[in-house]
Amino acid sequence: MLDNFLTLILILAPLVVGFFLPLPKALMPYMDKLLGYLVFLILFCIGLSLANVPNLGHQLGFIVKNVALLATLTMGSGLLALWYFDKKYPYHTHATTPHPKAQISVVGTLVQLGCVVVGLVVGQFLPLEHSPIHVDMIIKGLLMLLILLVGFSLSHAGMSLRQVLINKRGVQMSVIFCVSVSIGGVLFSCLTADVGVMQGLALASGYGWYSLSGIIMTDAYGAVWGSVALLNDLLREFMALLCIPLLIGRYPSTAVGLGGVTTMDFTLPIIQASGGNEIVPLAMSFGFIVNIISPVLMVVFSSF
Repeated sequence: MLDNFLTLILILAPLVVGFFLPLPKALMPYMDKLLGYLVFLILFCIGLSLANVPNLGHQLGFIVKNVALLATLTMGSGLLALWYFDKKYPYHTHATTPHPKAQISVVGTLVQLGCVVVGLVVGQFLPLEHSPIHVDMIIKGLLMLLILLVGFSLSHAGMSLRQVLINKRGVQMSVIFCVSVSIGGVLFSCLTADVGVMQGLALASGYGWYSLSGIIMTDAYGAVWGSVALLNDLLREFMALLCIPLLIGRYPSTAVGLGGVTTMDFTLPIIQASGGNEIVPLAMSFGFIVNIISPVLMVVFSSF
């Protein structure tokens, strides 16, 4: 329990520092580039760590099967709940023709997955188990730097905490999204042997934050389950890029919610291009809240 509490502090402290002690605005373009490179490096290191899993070839079928089930249940439950919310309380936008960037950005998700694969391949040829440098410690250090940069990004997002919290629909969406995705995690635990309710909830709480969920779940449940969490959250990002332009005209809350934490950054240009500028505050409010909630829930649930 103490180790998990320390993990939570190590995650939240850089986030708070980055948010309340922001960098000068002129440095943010460089920080954004560094953030992108850092994500690639972390994914590469996760691949290195995965290479140490014994009998990995025999585990691939297990990973694929559980990713498919987890993604179906968590994304499905979230989509269903937000679809009902859209139907019951419509939110009208002036949706535009889907921007071509929606298709181009899918390549970015494939590149991220490629970083894991490259790390996995490289790890097969390195004697990592005998190395004095522990890959997991490197990943944790990179993760703290990543979260610090995320804190800087949140502080320069153009919205204060008050603006986030007074966006009533954004707060409502966040609650509906978190509860419904958690239900999907519980269902996953019920349908999967040797997975408890708390583990199902923890695996479901990444909300698309693959670089974080992969590390926390690896620490809690091992590299195989860390890979399940990472691929599940990468799949959410991929599906969001494909489906947001199709859904946002009739079901804007559903479209925004599909992106999870990525509505603050990776999928925001697609949301803006497809749904118009008036939906951006909603996406920012929702994305901000789930960015804060996700690491807390992952650490708390994985503590049990």
